[in-house]
Amino acid sequence: MGRRLRIMTYNVHSCFGTDRKLDPGRIAAVIAECEADIVALQEVDVARARSGGIDQAQAIANHLSMASHFHPALHLEEERYGDALLTALPTRLVKAGGLPSRGEPRGALWVEVPFDDVKLQVFVTHLGLFGAERVRQTEALIGPAWLGAPMPDDARVVLAGDLNAVSRSPSYRLLVRRLKDAQVEAGGRLAATFPSRLPLLRIDHIFIGEGIAARRALVHDTPLARRASDHLPLCADLEIA
Repeated sequence: MGRRLRIMTYNVHSCFGTDRKLDPGRIAAVIAECEADIVALQEVDVARARSGGIDQAQAIANHLSMASHFHPALHLEEERYGDALLTALPTRLVKAGGLPSRGEPRGALWVEVPFDDVKLQVFVTHLGLFGAERVRQTEALIGPAWLGAPMPDDARVVLAGDLNAVSRSPSYRLLVRRLKDAQVEAGGRLAATFPSRLPLLRIDHIFIGEGIAARRALVHDTPLARRASDHLPLCADLEIA
């Protein structure tokens, strides 16, 4: 029997809530409620005028006593916007880079997290809005530059993010050929994450590779979470073999 940890994916909408209030502290409070060990974030602002010029990834990490890794998929002079990984566990940044994009630039973040006697390979991403674009991005992710790259024998793979893809979409079907959907594996009702006030779409996902079992998956649906962002966070309790 392996050890368990909780991973979370959360599109934070630049820390602007459904009440239009900008509040990174509120996002951190939602994450704290979830008690996650590893947190994948999307739509994070760094040095953007619209959100007060702060480093949101670092600000949220500071609230939680965690370290952060950030990849800016989008650069606008000094302003940056993209994905982040937060954890209090040891980490090593393996790779951060762009994905094929037609509209808004998209990217991915690959962080190694040693956990017991294995090395978790955690991939964080936010895929595009167009179906054909998402397919190209997914093909890149499962290709030799990312998930298909050489990895240690003790590697265990997790992919988390806002994939903008429901389960019937081509990009989702590409991923489930390679990885397991943690919500499906955990059993129970498949819960939606977007929009947060009335969740209708299951577009935020956690995928797991061999050697990992999903024991529980839940969408964190609380009054605070419904206000803090336009997405609800998805959490999965994983057992690492």
